[in-house]
This record gives sequence, structure tokens and C-alpha cells, in this order.
Amino acid sequence: MELVDPMCPLPFRVQKVSWENSDVVTLDLVPESSSTPTKFQPGQFSMLYAFGVGEVPISHSGSPTEPSRVTHTIRTVGAVTNAIGKLKRGDTLGLRGPYGTAWPLKEAQGKDIVVGAGGLGMAPLRPILYSIAQEREKFGKVALVYGARDPKDFLFKDEWEVWKKNDIEIHMVVGQSTSDWKGHVGHITTLIPRLKLEPEKTCAFLCGSEIMMRFTAFELEKRGVSKSHISISLERNMKCAIGFCGHCQYGPHFICKDGPVFAFDRIEELMRIREL
Repeated sequence: MELVDPMCPLPFRVQKVSWENSDVVTLDLVPESSSTPTKFQPGQFSMLYAFGVGEVPISHSGSPTEPSRVTHTIRTVGAVTNAIGKLKRGDTLGLRGPYGTAWPLKEAQGKDIVVGAGGLGMAPLRPILYSIAQEREKFGKVALVYGARDPKDFLFKDEWEVWKKNDIEIHMVVGQSTSDWKGHVGHITTLIPRLKLEPEKTCAFLCGSEIMMRFTAFELEKRGVSKSHISISLERNMKCAIGFCGHCQYGPHFICKDGPVFAFDRIEELMRIREL
């Protein structure tokens, strides 16, 4: 989506509001003008603007092949996201974007895929699963490893069976068990050894907390997956989204322009530095 002024949000109308759990909401948005493009690539983000409050960077979480709308999944934790969470069907908010780099899906064609999600990190990864399901024959084995604090934090549960029908394995783990949870308890890294990987032909896409991504990448490395075939998504303090303000500088990189998707071998050493 190209804007004449990249700092000017365009009006979008809320078409649907879906609460995933007590503090995470998914909004389907349609442009108020039919001439406003909605195309994005999996992994990119847009800036959502709550009028009179402010704006926040939110990754796209919908299908990249859906031409009429865009979808964003938001945790309501601050002034802006709480304001966005109060929007109802028919309300308007501002949107500018998309910005940033995409998941390298074309390069992953013909390879086995591991999608590793931690909590809300499932949202930026969801477009990958939509894309793979649409062109399933272009990929090898596909596995989703998904960790959350407890079962209620899992997102998009109503789509799990659809993904399974598209020959996508789903492995889940929680940090805190409940009486009705029958699955694995622990960290997402404990799921990696359960996967039947062919390391030389495996690509991985990871999104979650930085510590979750780093240790999941290390576990994949132990299995023989190349660092250059592991991609992670970072979202840090994006304010302008065009590399102007410097808030998201990460070593020599600007997350909004050079990311948010990075190959792990490009960013690994920076992730080891606590001060960053």
C-alpha cells in the first residue's frame, strides 16, 4: 500500500470485532474509500491511529489474499490499544502502512516449515499459515509449535482444525497447566525435539518474546537448522515507521525499515546485548 504522505493515516471502518480472550481483540477493517489499497505481505505491520489518542504499530494478522479488508490482532494494554479495543462495528480509525520486511516465504518453497509462536506472537505468523494453506503443494512438512502461559491465551482456536486439514501439524505447550489441560507443560523449546525434521531442508519462522525466539532458534540450531534459514520478527518502539524518528534503532538497524523480520544470523549477536 503506497501513500502520497507516509505519515498521513487513511480512514478505515471496523467491519468485525472478535475478542480472542479477555484482553486480545481482532479487528477486521475495510477502507472508507474504494481506492485505498489493502495489499500487504505476511510479516509486515501498519500503524493504527485512535483519533485523539495516538497510534501504535500492529502486525497484520489476516489473509494476504483477502483483497477487501485488513485484519489486526491487538492486546489492550495501554492508552492507545485500550481506545482501539473500545471500537465497535462501524467505528472509524486511522491506518497507514504497510511497512517493513516480510517473511521469506518464496525462499521457503520446497522446504519443510516450522512456525514457532509464543502467545500474541501467533498473530504476525497467522498470515504464513493462510499463505501455506492456499499453496500447500509448494511446501514440504509444516509444523506449528505454539506456546502460551495457560490454555486461555491461545489465539484463533476456531481455525486449528482448518489448518490440520491442510496437513499442518500443531504442537502446543503451556507454562501453567489447568485441570482441563491434557497437553504438554513447559517451554516451547521442549516441543522442538518432538518434530521430525530434515534440517538441511527446513526453514523456521519465529515470533514471540525475544528470549523465547532466541532459545527456540538455539534449539533449532542444535537440530542442524541453519541460522540463515531461521527468521524472527522484532517489534520495538516504532513511532514513525519510516526510519525518521530513531525510536526503534537496534544497533545499526531501524526495526521499522530493516525489519521487523530478520534472518537470525543477521541479528543474533545484537540479541545477546542486554543494553539493547
